[in-house]
Amino acid sequence: MGAPKVQAGIIDSRSVHVASAAHSPRTALSPSASLREAIRLHWREYLMEGTEIASLMLSICVFGTLLYGSDSPFTNYVVISRESRSILMGIAIAATTFLIICSPFGRRSGAHLNPAITLTFLWLGRIHYWDAVCYVTAHFIGAVVGVAIARQIFGVRLSSAPVLYLVTLPGAYGKLPAFIAEFVVSGLLMGVVLYAANHRRLTRFSPIFVALFPMVYFALGSSIAGFSVNPARTFSSAVFAWLWQGIWIYFLGPCLGMLVSAAIYIRGSESDGVYCAKVFHDRQSPCPFPCHFNRLFREP
Repeated sequence: MGAPKVQAGIIDSRSVHVASAAHSPRTALSPSASLREAIRLHWREYLMEGTEIASLMLSICVFGTLLYGSDSPFTNYVVISRESRSILMGIAIAATTFLIICSPFGRRSGAHLNPAITLTFLWLGRIHYWDAVCYVTAHFIGAVVGVAIARQIFGVRLSSAPVLYLVTLPGAYGKLPAFIAEFVVSGLLMGVVLYAANHRRLTRFSPIFVALFPMVYFALGSSIAGFSVNPARTFSSAVFAWLWQGIWIYFLGPCLGMLVSAAIYIRGSESDGVYCAKVFHDRQSPCPFPCHFNRLFREP
């Protein structure tokens, strides 16, 4: 698959107040920028992405330990079904994701939180190569740091069964269904990101749509493959649990699923394009990407 030409479409709908808002400052790299220049200009964004996914992994470990730990209050004092725990876990991760996306860090860096999302935006031509390399590196490092912090807090309660660092493993159905689940769910997630963030009437709600996604999946299908859709999330848990069973599923499934989803979105787009690599663009925070988001609100 070659990189597509991203269309610069204009949505034909009535103007809204954000159309007259100040344009977000742009700090995008030039096409010929070096790694050194990328780090000099965007080290803050790289640090933010690492901090964001560290926060996400810390939240996953905290709520996973509380909900699934053998000495958890939900085990010893509250009668609660496995399905109910999955729903509560989904709500917790959804709330965390929403807060990260809407935070000052998330608004500035784009809140990718996921190497597969970054690589998809690279394929779409909406992030510089060196930015993508540094974002992906930050994701893996940040995720490991988040689990390391959780280990310092919970110790054996996080490392012992059934929690096991919230490692993601193929479920009882086997590796192929797990791969299909990761592929499909990752594709759906990327579709939600692209559709919500690039439509004039939906873009302000994109954090809600993206945050609701883990809640739905935890409730309906987490037993098939665990819940990953994120190579860095799976890697960070596997490093500490030292369980690598089916690790390829959680690297290949999300990346392929999101790339296919992006290709379908581009092929199906007529007037709409992919304007920016931010999951949520508030037009106020600096934008480090080759950004055309203002075209979304330009008058015809």
